[in-house]
Formats: sequence, C-alpha cells, structure tokens
Amino acid sequence: MKKVLILMLLMMMGNIDITKGAKKVSWKVHTLFSVECQNYFDWQTVGLMNSYRKAKQPGPITRLLSCTDEEKKNYKGMHLAPTFEVPSMSRHPITGDWYPAINKPAGVVHWLKHSKEAKNVDWVLILDADMIIRGPILPWELGAEKGRPVAAYYGYLKGCDNILAKLHTKHPDLCDKVGGLLAFHISDLRRFAPLWLSKTEEVREDKEHWATNITGDIYGKGWISEMYGYSFGAAEIGLRHKINDNLMLYPGYVPREGIEPVLLHYGLPFSVGNWSFNKLAHHDDGIVYECNQLFPEPPYPKEVLQLELDANRRRGLFISIECINTINEGLLLQHGANGCPKPAWSKYLSFLKSKSFAELTKPKYVTPATLKMMDEEIIEAPVDRDDRKAHPKIHTVFSTECTTYFDWQTVGLMHSFRLSGQPGNITRLLSCNDEDLRKYKGNDLAPTHYVPSMSRHPLTGDWYPAINKPAAVLHWLNHVNVDAEYIVILDADMIMRGPITPWEFKASRGHPVSTPYDYLIGCDNELAKLHTSHPEACDKVGGVIIMHIDDLRKFAMLWLHKTEEVRADRAHYARNITGDIYESGWISEMYGYSFGAAELKLKHTINSEILIYPGYVPALNVKYRVFHYGLRFSVGNWSFDKADWREVDMVNRCWSQFPDPPDSSTLDQANQENLRRDMLSIECAKTLNQALELHHKKKCPSADSILISKGDENTEERGTSKEIGNTDASIDSITNHVATNNSGELASVQKEELSSVQKEELASVQKDEIPKSLRFWVVFLWAFSGFGFLVVIFLVYSGHSKRRTRMKHPSRRRRSFQSGFMESNGRDRHGRDVDL
Repeated sequence: MKKVLILMLLMMMGNIDITKGAKKVSWKVHTLFSVECQNYFDWQTVGLMNSYRKAKQPGPITRLLSCTDEEKKNYKGMHLAPTFEVPSMSRHPITGDWYPAINKPAGVVHWLKHSKEAKNVDWVLILDADMIIRGPILPWELGAEKGRPVAAYYGYLKGCDNILAKLHTKHPDLCDKVGGLLAFHISDLRRFAPLWLSKTEEVREDKEHWATNITGDIYGKGWISEMYGYSFGAAEIGLRHKINDNLMLYPGYVPREGIEPVLLHYGLPFSVGNWSFNKLAHHDDGIVYECNQLFPEPPYPKEVLQLELDANRRRGLFISIECINTINEGLLLQHGANGCPKPAWSKYLSFLKSKSFAELTKPKYVTPATLKMMDEEIIEAPVDRDDRKAHPKIHTVFSTECTTYFDWQTVGLMHSFRLSGQPGNITRLLSCNDEDLRKYKGNDLAPTHYVPSMSRHPLTGDWYPAINKPAAVLHWLNHVNVDAEYIVILDADMIMRGPITPWEFKASRGHPVSTPYDYLIGCDNELAKLHTSHPEACDKVGGVIIMHIDDLRKFAMLWLHKTEEVRADRAHYARNITGDIYESGWISEMYGYSFGAAELKLKHTINSEILIYPGYVPALNVKYRVFHYGLRFSVGNWSFDKADWREVDMVNRCWSQFPDPPDSSTLDQANQENLRRDMLSIECAKTLNQALELHHKKKCPSADSILISKGDENTEERGTSKEIGNTDASIDSITNHVATNNSGELASVQKEELSSVQKEELASVQKDEIPKSLRFWVVFLWAFSGFGFLVVIFLVYSGHSKRRTRMKHPSRRRRSFQSGFMESNGRDRHGRDVDL
C-alpha cells in the first residue's frame, strides 16, 4: 500500500512538473539590454540588475556595452553587470552621423554573431536600461511563438500609417506600432536583427521625411529612427507581433483593475504627493560611485495610504515608490560592493533592509487579464440606450490654471453646475507650476485634481498654455480610478443651463457628441492630410464633449500628441490653412483634438443645440444647455468681454461684481430675434454675478458691510468697466475656442493691449480691499484706546496732592485732547450716518 501511495505521489509531482515547470527547464531564455559608457546608464544598470535578482528572472542577463576606445579608458563600471562589449556606432563609421540610439540594434547584431551564449538559447527578452523587472518574464507564458514575438504598444509611431512606411518597407500594411518589451524566438531574432539595423540606418538617412507630421517626432530630428527601423524591419519579413498593453507600465500611471504589470519603464517623470522623479535630471549623476548617496527618498507606504483612498490609484502610487526604492536598494548594495564604509543608520535605510520592504517587492506574477492581447479586446457596437434602463454614470471635467482669471470663471461654472441638475460629479483639472501653487488661494473653489503645468513645454520650451487641457485630461485618467462610463468635458468659461447627458444626446462608444466648430478649415485641406492618416474622418468639433470613458482612454494620449505635433508644424500656421487669424498656432489644441479623434476614426455626433455664445441669435424653441462666453457680447451700450477681467481679482476681493446688465424690461420688444438674443446675454451675465455674490457671502465679513462695500465697489467697477469695455478682445478670445457667427464665418477679433489709463483704473479697483464699515471700527477702537489711556494718566496724577500745582498744564492738555477726540469722533459718526 505504501508503494502505491508513493507511486501516486510521484505521479502527481510529475504532473506538476509537466504543467508548471517542464517548459521552464527545457526552454532557455536570455535577457539583453543596451547601454553606453556613461554615468547616466550606470545607475540605470544598477537598478535593473537589482530588480532582475529580486524578480527571480530565469536565465542569464547580458549588458550590451557600447564604448569607444577613448571612453573605455576612463570607464569605471565594468563590474556592474555581466557585460558583452560592442563597438560603438554612436558616430556612424561611414556617414559620421551622431545617433547613439543605433547602438541598440547594432549591439544585438554583434551579440548574435560573436557571443557563445547566443548559440545556446531559445528565447531572447530585450529590455531598455531604464526599466525595473517586477516578476519573471517568460516569453512562452506571455504567448510568444515562433514567428509571433510579443511586444508592448507604442501607439505614437504614426509613420506606420503614412508615406514613411510606404517608402521604407514593401509591406506597409504589416507595420506594427510596438517597442519597449520585446520577446523573441532566437530564430526570428537572427532573421530580423540585421534588418532592424539597416532599416534604422535607412530611416535615419531619410532626412526629407523627418518632419513632425510624418514621424510624430516633435523635434523633427529623426531621434526615433531606431523605433521605425524596428517596425519596418519586422514588416519587411512579415513578422507580426502579439501586442500587449498591460505587461509594461510607466510609473505615475494607474494600472487597470485586475492587471499586474511585470515591467516598469520610468522613461517619463512621475510623482507621489510632493515628491517627484525625472531620470533626465540625473543625466550626469555619478551616484553609483559616490558612497552612500541615494536618490531622494519617496514617501513611505504609510504615507501613501494617507495620500490616496481609492484602491486602484493607491496601487499606482505604491508601484511608483516601488520603482525608485528598488533603484535605491540597488545603489545601496552596489556601494557596499564598491568598498564604501557602512552608512550611518537612518529610517529610510532601515526601511530598505526591512522585511516589510522585502514583502512589498517580492516577485509579481502575470494574471490572465495581464496576458490579454490588444487584438483580443472586444469592441462593442454602438447601441441606442433605452431611457427606461438605469442610466450610465457621468463625470464632468474642466481645465484651468492657477490664476485669478480662471478663478472667477470656476466660481461661475461651479454655481451653474449646481443649478443645472447635471448628474454625477465634477472635477477641476488645475494645471500649476510649483511656484504658482505655493501662492495660490483658490484651492477650495471646486473639487480639484492637480496637474503639472505644461504651459512651458518641458522639452521644447514652447509657451502654449492651451496644451494643458489635453495634458490634464491624460494625467487625470492615468492617476484617478474614474468611476464613470461617460465623461463630459467643458471649458472654464462656460455657464450650464441644464443637464448634458449621453442618453439625451445619443452618445455611445465610438460615437462621442460635440458641438460644431466650423472654422477649423484645416480638416478640409493639407493640414489634415499631413497630421492624420484618416483626413476624411476629421470632424470640426469642440466646446462641449461627451465621450465614453473607453474612447477617452484610447484618445487622450493622441489628443496631447497631435496638439504637440500641430504646434510644432510652424510651416503650416498660415491663416488660409488653419483659419487662425493670428497665424501663430494658437488653435493647435483644437486641431490636436480633431486629428487625434480622426486617427481612431471616432465619429462625432455634431449637435448645434447644446451650446450658444451670448450675443448670438438663438434658434427658436431650442433650450441651449451651455453658454460659452469666450467672445465679447453686448446689450445696447452695455458689454462684457472676459479678456477685460484677466488681471482683476474678482474672487478674493470682497463683494466684487461685474457691471450689471440692463434690466430686461428696458429691452425693445419689437424685434423678437434681438429680444431672445439679449435675454440670453443678460441671463449669462446675471448668473456670473449671482455666483460671485454667493461666493462672497461665504467668504467675506459681516452682513452690514455688504451694503457699504458692495455699493462702493460696484460704483468703482462700473466706472472701470465703462472704459475697459471699449477694448477689443485679447488673443485669449481666440485661444479659448473662437466661435463662428451665424453665417458660419470666423468672428473677427482684434488684439490690443490695455491703455495706461485703463491699467491705472484697474489698479484703483484693486487697491482698496477693506470695507468702509471695518475702517470705521478700526478708527473708533484706536480713538477709544487713546481716550482710555488719557483717563488712566489723569487718575494716576490726581492722586499726588503734593504735585497738584505742577499738574495744571497737563490737565489743560488732557482737556484739549479729550475735546479734540470727541470732535473727531463725532464727525466719524456723522460720516457713517451719511453713508448709511
């Protein structure tokens, strides 16, 4: 019986080995990554090597080290990883072109030809140096097959869809937009690697097609030629990839629910609370060789728990601190190997050596959801919703910056949102740099998601605040677990009049709803042909956007990327191409939206009954849901232009109000079209003033100061506005979605600066922020204190009878002071009575 049991046990163990371990033993995997002889790559190597050991990645790992003979003489990092030396091709031996990225394919080709290890391997995993491995990455587990490598998705490689692919491969239809993680069968890699190198050289030499609108490279300098070399080389031999968008995650992004990424790629800046990390800031950092020097410590796990309540977003923050902690742990171990003295105790070092840290960074394993390939995702066909069914969740967002100009707009929009009956929550996407955020006073004006400012582009230095809108939407999606099926995107300079819902306006997956922007003439000319592979799908839309969350997740990155692309295309800023009367690329973000949507073939339902600009004649019997006061509008001699109030702090200066519009009873009743137009204009202006009044009631001092300060300030503002109202709209009226008039032509708006007189009047409006009643009480208390002091002096001196004769003169002074005080105090009371 015992023998039978033992035999059964052995059979069970054998089955386990067959199902779980046989392939691990029989198939050999080798991991490669490419670097150069620089400090920048050395600390990345230390981080990657530490993660390789912690993750228990099977098989050997090799660093392909590209160095010139001169660089090698001074290089100190030969001991940092198992290394295979590769001749440097940073300076091309034939053309003299300086392009270090070519070392990656050149290094792989050299390793295949000259390494003994390459002759004894079945699968090859190719990574970048700026990666952290979180768990074993086995190509066969990922689904890689001979003839079907697995790779991560690089959707920005637009050259796969245009003339670039047609020029550089016989099979442009087979071009896959991939990179990052590459899992190859060795036989495929041997066929492919020489083409990877040659196609990289080919694309790099094709300077005529380096343009941003062709490659997607915002610098237009051919920097991503190696990526295209990879995709074109694979297409040339018909090598199709299984594309996975779950295995690799950028720290700072929120992992999808149920997804366990096994690779972190810290190629982009990321942050946790007030802490942040950007690899480019450490380009020349010799931290590997500086004893006991680590990167700034991130927040501890307990602090992260307090930072974020949402479970999935919190998981994203944990992944971010895991990334930098793994690098720092590697540096700590490397310093010990370098012979550095034992570092002094610190809380952070203790944490890195703790069991809790070891538990947090133990190997992670792929889940079934993680292994799901992009081409396996099921895309639902658009369907009309039955209103009798439960409605989907909605979330409304709008984008602003840390200025008082956007603060009063925020107050207006938030007030109207509460009155409109709009379902779901609302979030303000607030883009600020660190300096502005420190000084900012409007944190409590709306539920807020904070976003790093991109007004000054971090790479190009270009000043373009409008890019904050797509950048903020992308940041919000990546950092928040959004509990909504549809997103409504508005601008700050809008007033809601009623609910905006996907079921009423027939939005569905793949079919967002938006409002018409007919002046985007670039959809019909060469601009669209240059910037999207589907110019026929370019919709002239903007303003209010209702989009399914799945579409927005796919689209947001394209929206940002296309905005950068159009903005960089200065050769096509001309008015006859873009419709921008300033020919300065100010509406690049609008084209970024339309071209990005066209790239995904999102077909908009264009609805002209959602939004109206005050000052335009409304269609009969249409209930518009939104006012967009981006343009100057007027009623008789009264007018309003948001640009005139750019420098006026309407929110923090108590009881500030815009000039009141005319009373509706004074309007001409004869012309019904003009009457409807003016009634809407008055409604918009009154809603803004109501919003400000309610805000000031919550924030400003006592009720009796309302009558005084409000009356005085309105008088000041009316005087000021009368002058400012004559100023034409600033460039902001175009930047923030310029509207067309009723005939479909672009509104003509001229750019002018405020005159010195207007600036002085604006300053006078701002200078006196203390209500008069408050000033009265300050003066009264000061006077009363002085009187009390004199009384005390009188009592003290009156007690000294021996010095009575010497007190006569001071007594006279006391009486004169007392008399003077009563006179002035009487005048104060009289003045206050007059004011009331």
